[in-house]
Formats: sequence, structure tokens, C-alpha cells
Amino acid sequence: MNNTNLTIRHKLYDFIRVADDKKLNAIYNLLENEIEQTAEWWKDKGFVDELGHRYKALENGTDKGFTSEELKSSVSKLRKKRYG
Repeated sequence: MNNTNLTIRHKLYDFIRVADDKKLNAIYNLLENEIEQTAEWWKDKGFVDELGHRYKALENGTDKGFTSEELKSSVSKLRKKRYG
């Protein structure tokens, strides 16, 4: 993902967070089919297999993972870096 797409993605996240009901409904109606397909992630065998592999790696110690606090801190730092 290039920087421009990342910027667009974050602007959309921020817009949706504060959008009124009318705007949310308009956005949803525009993207409804794609949203519904994405919502059914458990039907995607490749995705489910990947989750299984990652879970096993965490369970057997191959991947140490991150704590909730480490993840929150990392996200916070990235947002501050990008948005000030």
C-alpha cells in the first residue's frame, strides 16, 4: 500500500467515525455488497487457514506476539507520527 492510499484510508476512518447517520447510510448503501462479503471471513478457506497457522505459532512459541498494551502503544505512536 503506498503512502497516498494509506492517507486516504485514514481520512476515511476519521470521516466515518464522526459522520452523521445520513452520511453513514449513504456510504453503507454504496459499499453494502463488498461489506457483506468481507463480513463473512469464516467462508474464506485461505484466510481461516492463515489464522490457524498464526494461532499455532503463538501457541507453540514460534511467534511471541504482542500484548494489548504493546499494540495500543504502537498504534498510538503511528497515529501521532502521521497526524501530529
